[in-house]
Amino acid sequence: MAAPATTAPPGTPAASATAAGADSANVVVVPSPVGPESWATFRNGNRQLGIAKTTLPEKPELLWQFSTSDGMVACAAIVGEQVYVPCLNGQLVSLDRKTGMKQWTYRSIESKNPNDFAPGFKAAPTVAAEVVYVGDEDGTMHAVDRRTGKAKWKFKTGNEIAGSVALVDDKVIFGSHDSFLYCLRASDHAPVWKPFQTENFINCSTAIEDGNTFIAGCDTKVRVISIVSGTQVSEVPLGEGAYLIASPAVMGDILYVGTHDGRVVAVDWRKQRVVWTFTDPKHQLEYRSSCAVTDKFVILGGYDKELHCLDRATGNQIWSFKTRSHIESSPVVVGERVFCGSGDGNVYAVTIKDHKESWKFRAGRPVTASPAVGERCLVIGTEGPDGTVFCFGSKGT
Repeated sequence: MAAPATTAPPGTPAASATAAGADSANVVVVPSPVGPESWATFRNGNRQLGIAKTTLPEKPELLWQFSTSDGMVACAAIVGEQVYVPCLNGQLVSLDRKTGMKQWTYRSIESKNPNDFAPGFKAAPTVAAEVVYVGDEDGTMHAVDRRTGKAKWKFKTGNEIAGSVALVDDKVIFGSHDSFLYCLRASDHAPVWKPFQTENFINCSTAIEDGNTFIAGCDTKVRVISIVSGTQVSEVPLGEGAYLIASPAVMGDILYVGTHDGRVVAVDWRKQRVVWTFTDPKHQLEYRSSCAVTDKFVILGGYDKELHCLDRATGNQIWSFKTRSHIESSPVVVGERVFCGSGDGNVYAVTIKDHKESWKFRAGRPVTASPAVGERCLVIGTEGPDGTVFCFGSKGT
């Protein structure tokens, strides 16, 4: 991955787009506030720990499914009665959580011609009280009204946006493949500080802890950036080949992330050192799955087709669970189980205590998307043409 040439920050506010992307069949909905059981961001919170704050039945039942022409590779969001699905056909769709019925559709371009190319959404949406934020593969950040599905504003960067937004007070923070980290004012997309430039693509969603935001980027460094000033506090180089495609998880002073060269690292960002490194002796293949982190465990999937559970303190492997294809899907911890999709077309639930399969759903297509688990539901989709979004839970609730 070659570093792009150094350039001036390309991000500029686009013209106001109060009606951009709206579907003519849209209805006005009353959005629920983000609640304690919601899943409003990619990893369910700014620390990106991947832990659900709701419950699922022992054997989740299929409640509904929704078809999308080009499939889905990003994580959905679930807030109250709304499910937000980012699709590769350039649509962000709001669905009724209980029925799967479409409420509104937002398109990444203003054209109403269905044959015009619309940049797809590879990033997970982030949901605030009134707005959904999501970036597209052409580098535009969209702020979409939750009630109407109409654009409130757009902001253009220089390349694809693959990571989701972190919200801190009135700040919208995100990275782009143009190598810049942006911080905008949520109300009107005015820059809060000058975009911070790294040395390569920023693919991840940025984590937040103690007044700092964290970039794990393709320049092989973990960077700590002050949210107040937009200046770098510190950096920890991870070595040649350690491209960071996954998003970091942060618990206290320690950051956890898998690398492109087959390592999982725990980084003390205050002391600027690597605390431990895990490498599977059988296969040293890349990690694109982001870590789920509990008090005791670090859990992530790999291109070695396995879900790995590591001791959080030492990095020693406690167990691994084999699937039949690579795992890009980032696992989610729900109580004593972990849920994850696989390229083999299955969605799995594995018990953390004994790493046994407790539930499996055959989706029929590769599952790159990560699960969203909120409001007693699990939502996940398949990639490829004629992809399907599935919602699981308990019928009658």
